[in-house]
Amino acid sequence: MTQAQRWVVLKFGGTSVSRRNRWDTIGRIAAGRMSDGDVRVLVVVSALSGVTNELLAIANGDDVPGRLAGLIERHRGFCVELGLDPDAMLGERLAALEALGTDARAAGRPLAWQADVLAQGELMSSTIGAAYLRSQGHDFGWCDARDWLDAIALPNQSEWASRLAVNCRRDADAGFGTRFAAQPARMLLSQGFIARHADGGTAVLGRGGSDTSAACFGALLGAERVEIWTDVPGMFSANPREVPDARLLARLDYAEAQEIATTGAKVLHPRSIAPCRDAGVPMAILDTERPELPGTRIDASAATVPGVKAISRRDGVVLVSMESIGMWQQVGFLADIFERFRRHGLSVDLIGSSETNVTISLDPSENLVTSNVLEALAADLAEVCRVKVIAPCTAITLVGRGMRSLLHKLSDVWATFGQERVHLISQSSNDLNLTFVVDEADAEGLLPQLHAELIRSGAMPVRAAGVFGPSWRDLAVGRPQRPASWWVGRRDQLLARAAVGTPRYVYDLATVRDHARMLTGTAAVDQCFFAIKANPHPAILRAIAAEGFGLECVSLGEIEHVFAHVPGLSPRNVLFTPSFAPRREYEAAFDHGVTVTIDNIEALRRWPEVFRGRTAWLRLDLGHGEGHHAKVKTGGVAAKFGLPLAKVDAFLDAARDIDLRISGLHAHLGSGIDDAGHWHGVYAHLAGLADMIGTVETIDIGGGLPVPYAPESPLFDVALWRAGLDEIKASYPRYRLVVEPGRYLVAEAGVLLLSVTQVVEKDGVRRVGADAGMNALMRPSVYDAYHGIHNLDRLDDTELTEFDVVGPICESGDVLGHGRPLPAATAEGDVLLVADTGAYGMVMANTYNLRALPAEDILDEGGIE
Repeated sequence: MTQAQRWVVLKFGGTSVSRRNRWDTIGRIAAGRMSDGDVRVLVVVSALSGVTNELLAIANGDDVPGRLAGLIERHRGFCVELGLDPDAMLGERLAALEALGTDARAAGRPLAWQADVLAQGELMSSTIGAAYLRSQGHDFGWCDARDWLDAIALPNQSEWASRLAVNCRRDADAGFGTRFAAQPARMLLSQGFIARHADGGTAVLGRGGSDTSAACFGALLGAERVEIWTDVPGMFSANPREVPDARLLARLDYAEAQEIATTGAKVLHPRSIAPCRDAGVPMAILDTERPELPGTRIDASAATVPGVKAISRRDGVVLVSMESIGMWQQVGFLADIFERFRRHGLSVDLIGSSETNVTISLDPSENLVTSNVLEALAADLAEVCRVKVIAPCTAITLVGRGMRSLLHKLSDVWATFGQERVHLISQSSNDLNLTFVVDEADAEGLLPQLHAELIRSGAMPVRAAGVFGPSWRDLAVGRPQRPASWWVGRRDQLLARAAVGTPRYVYDLATVRDHARMLTGTAAVDQCFFAIKANPHPAILRAIAAEGFGLECVSLGEIEHVFAHVPGLSPRNVLFTPSFAPRREYEAAFDHGVTVTIDNIEALRRWPEVFRGRTAWLRLDLGHGEGHHAKVKTGGVAAKFGLPLAKVDAFLDAARDIDLRISGLHAHLGSGIDDAGHWHGVYAHLAGLADMIGTVETIDIGGGLPVPYAPESPLFDVALWRAGLDEIKASYPRYRLVVEPGRYLVAEAGVLLLSVTQVVEKDGVRRVGADAGMNALMRPSVYDAYHGIHNLDRLDDTELTEFDVVGPICESGDVLGHGRPLPAATAEGDVLLVADTGAYGMVMANTYNLRALPAEDILDEGGIE
């Protein structure tokens, strides 16, 4: 192929061709591609936004004269907006459109006439666009796509599909490129969506067909690449309009892109990928409004990275369940039923089977699924089996490489789907997707929750270099600039402490106070308790108590600890919320005069003398848990915490029998909850129960506020959290509102200092060893938790290498972090800093392998204690 025949194909959709400034952008992009790459450019365009919908209504015979008049007026007006003479530019086109309304074929609405109607949108937009671009000084020609794209018939294709949802030939004959290149202009503009039928008439590719037109042109021309320009900056890990934290997919291979497009992503039509894949033509999805963004690149050289790349959703799915006792080992049963689907022109999507049942799904985007078609199909199938049609359904699909190897990481996903009615689960044979089909009504709100669970579990590898880009939220409003962590400015002090000895925890009290004040400054909150199990260091307890916090304890040892180390602490500022504690701890807690929480009815029945005549709080299980990991969800049937709602009446009867007064209701459902509205809902639920009980004065909505451990974790929206509490407190002002955070106050205040012991390479994996691991910090091993890891000696190094950071414990799980970017020069004796370890760090440390516990230091304004 000569230099003059090298092509780049650019496709622009309806929103990109509906305004003058967008056509200016198209001209700049096309000219830029031509000059940068010394190539010729083919621009493929859709109809103006909304026009195809109007043409579809006309093709269906709906108010033909009125809609035709509206379209004619709109296109004439757009010409005037562009400074073009509508009669000179569009006279012939508008006359052809108007004539279709009075065409003799219109009364019967044959498919060939409908195709002619539907083609008019692209013909008009491309005619207008080419004229405008020429008026702006661009060397643009116009060509009719029907002269170059030929529709082909497929086996068993319905008459409707063979005219209104066609496929195009994409294997060019020997002279195709030469003939196409003979068109004189360096840049050409053509139509998407339309092609030439075998009978010489018009055929259309179906909704979204302009993407496929561009891909077919790219394949026929052996183009350098095909660029799909749209109103979003690429493919995302979920629909960004439903999941604002969805991540841009920067690089995909054809197979992954195909699965994502097929299973619900709207940004790229599924049929557009195969032509480019087969011809080896790279693709890109780019943002017309922000052409500087890198977008999504799709090609055969994308690195294979195992993990879930995207979660998508398809609504309107129809399930057909076929049951017959006689189907087991019956030769030809499946062939018989599938022949009936073929007879009605229906393409089957998902299949699930058992000994007596076969259930399949029909994707409405690939089928003409109407009530008449389904009725006729059901009647046919009823001859051989019992039939049940289930609709409307939603298919939720996880897409990525190596789905089978990820099943162990999907426990939270399985649990979430366990709360819904799942009709069908299907795993693809190519190991690229896993699909759950649920009732459409049950799918609302699921995607954001599932997307967050995939990231938390590590099943979605958002830190994989070159695969994931920024989130939709970051692109739309800009990523909030995080302030530098406190430890960056105290580097010299921390290195000095590390020189004394490691492993060593260091806590910054100023950070603790700042976080405490964020919560005490919340008007709706009447009392804050700090869950001391997160970090019971005496200096931290005193600093938090000085900010007006009470202290929440879960054992008698913790109660005695706070009274020993916080002088003058009032018992009313101590809350005891035990789990399966022995009788003596309840007795001692009452003797200390602290507030006691009870979470089961058995304690009242077995130890009535302990609770008789007392006042206590009741901890409830609201039936579900929340949080960043299955092991920190403290609600629901799998959790040991809280009284089930079904037992509340029995509990109150038992309490009345022993004169136990319930003055507070409490619910804590988990940790690391990133939904700022969660606590609003908990308060509302408890307030309704409090009204029924009649003696309740206080409602404790628990803690669980999240900490942004990972670089991609969003900062918790405290303002939104406060607004939710203000709103619900205004509805139930008679109750005192209590919160009891733990990690939120102290996690970011602590760091763990370690010393590098060895740097080892094994079978391509580089590992940095440290003088402590899971014995000093259990969270990565127990919860798959992420902590930032930094080489404190070499913070300014820019040459980085990925290392696994491991400890000296004889366990395979002794890994603090996988694939962490650390200086390539990291060496024995360097000081590693593990960030955000102020919560559940030292409290869970142990002497396994007889290794010593870490030391602890307090960093305050006066220096280190």
